[in-house]
Formats: sequence, C-alpha cells, structure tokens
Amino acid sequence: MPQSIYEKYGGFSAISRIVLDFYDKALDSDEIGDFFDDVDMNRLVDHQTKFIAYLTGGPADYTETRLKQVHAHLGIKDDHFDEMKRLLADSLSEHGMTGEDVGAVLDAIEQRRNVIVV
Repeated sequence: MPQSIYEKYGGFSAISRIVLDFYDKALDSDEIGDFFDDVDMNRLVDHQTKFIAYLTGGPADYTETRLKQVHAHLGIKDDHFDEMKRLLADSLSEHGMTGEDVGAVLDAIEQRRNVIVV
C-alpha cells in the first residue's frame, strides 16, 4: 500500500506546523484576514489541522454536511476561497511538500468548494 501524504510528511505534528504557518499568512491577508476577527484561533487551528490531516490521508473524517454548516454563515466567496488555496499552497511548499503533493491537497480542497463558498 502506498504511503499517504499524511505519513510521508510526518503526520499530525507536521500538519499542525503547516496549519500554524498558513494562519499566520491568513491573518495578515487583506483578502481573508477579517474572517478571523473574534475567532478562537486555538480551536480553529485544531479543527483545520484535523481537516488537512484528513485530506492527506490521516485519521479524521469530515462530511460535506458539516463543512457546509460551519462555513454557511461566513459569506465566503470564490475570491476568498482562491486566496485561502494560494496561502495554503505557499505553506505546504515552504514545509517541503512536492509540487505533486501540494496539487493533490489543493485538488482535495477544490472538490469541497461548492460546500464552502456561498
């Protein structure tokens, strides 16, 4: 059985570092930074780490219904989603992921655009 992206890059602790780096970028973003005002960032980082772990083959599970519920009230548009993907791609690359693996993660996220974007 081939190694998952999750296993290949060091599991939960490595994904957690990537997510922390991503949120440093997101909080500084003029495009999406405001989405994180008054948000419990520790909780959000924990959830996002589990989500990215799931997308990369780790031990978590997220349903489209749940993703839709948690994002529905945010008013996320396509340009916000695109900015998130760009910042995540930067973080994944900066942490040593190959272009192919970054593409696989972004493809998995893109498949969920319709439940996150309003």
